[in-house]
Amino acid sequence: MVTIHKKSVLALWVSMFLLSACGSGSGGEASTQNDSVITDVSSTSSGSATQANNSGTEDSGNGSETDDSGSQDSGTGLDTDNGTAVTSGSTDGVLCDYFYSEFNDSASVQMTSNADWSCTGSTRQLTANGIPDHETGTFPNPANPNTISETAVSVSYTLTPEQTDTVLTLGGPRGATGYVLNGVKIDANTAGSCDDSGNSCSLVGNTGNWHIEALGQTSFDFGTDDNNAHVQPNGAYHYHGMPEGFIALRGGSETSMTLIGWAADGFPIYARYGYSDAQDSTSSLKVMTGSYQLVESVSSNRPSTSVYALGTFAQDWEYVAGSGDLDECNGRYGVTPEFPQGIYHYYATDTYPYFQRCVKGQL
Repeated sequence: MVTIHKKSVLALWVSMFLLSACGSGSGGEASTQNDSVITDVSSTSSGSATQANNSGTEDSGNGSETDDSGSQDSGTGLDTDNGTAVTSGSTDGVLCDYFYSEFNDSASVQMTSNADWSCTGSTRQLTANGIPDHETGTFPNPANPNTISETAVSVSYTLTPEQTDTVLTLGGPRGATGYVLNGVKIDANTAGSCDDSGNSCSLVGNTGNWHIEALGQTSFDFGTDDNNAHVQPNGAYHYHGMPEGFIALRGGSETSMTLIGWAADGFPIYARYGYSDAQDSTSSLKVMTGSYQLVESVSSNRPSTSVYALGTFAQDWEYVAGSGDLDECNGRYGVTPEFPQGIYHYYATDTYPYFQRCVKGQL
């Protein structure tokens, strides 16, 4: 372990160690998906994901649909009809045929992004290659010297998720908290840490007592791009926060809720906006905020706040029920366009914890 005494020297030392993984446990963000080989699918010409309307309903014969599950943007050809749940207590009928295969010509990608979601029996299945479908930042970069490459993704989630009172923390070697529809994993924590003195810090291994955050702090540079993502040593591009590029591709805006992925427990994940009244789909949309606040009482064992401002470490945040819109896992129960009868669901937020670090559903 290298000992750091000056912040400027620390920044240089930190960059060198990004060759190792980030993640919430020792050993970095170890993937829990199996090693199945992903077969490259030929590129489509549409440039957008396709999905069937599995809402279980037929239109009135006039060729148009007026439900809240989404629609196709006639100006861009973007298909945002996600379908609606067939039955209460099930996610079947929503994005069960989401398919994307298109070459990503972003300078740091130059590969085909593949993502295939399907619903069979009681499970929702994802097969993907982990390549993003949107523009990325430059990788390698001085703070993240890793190159984006394909990673085999094969996961199955339940179609009948059950909310529990149990909070299960995921991330790193404990497994991804979920996947965005494009097949890129969500892993908001890091493997970076400092000892109590703050003089010995590493972005790998999580050997120190104080766990470094990837976002919302300026003491350490994890080389994230405008999508709040970066790359692991194995080439896995992954999100620590709001996946802005993907949200843009889905037509996300303040005028509609945007379903962007599925959590490990099978519940849906939305981006940024939710109904101001969780039980009323006619209420206005608002920006969702997490319910975490900076601690008021700073531990005497914490590295100095004059060197590392509050918010640098995960322990600087505490859940304060009712201080925001969401629970400790950045979720809540309520209605959504795809689930008009109501469902527990998560949010990506602009405030801490950015993406859920835990799940409330049964695994």
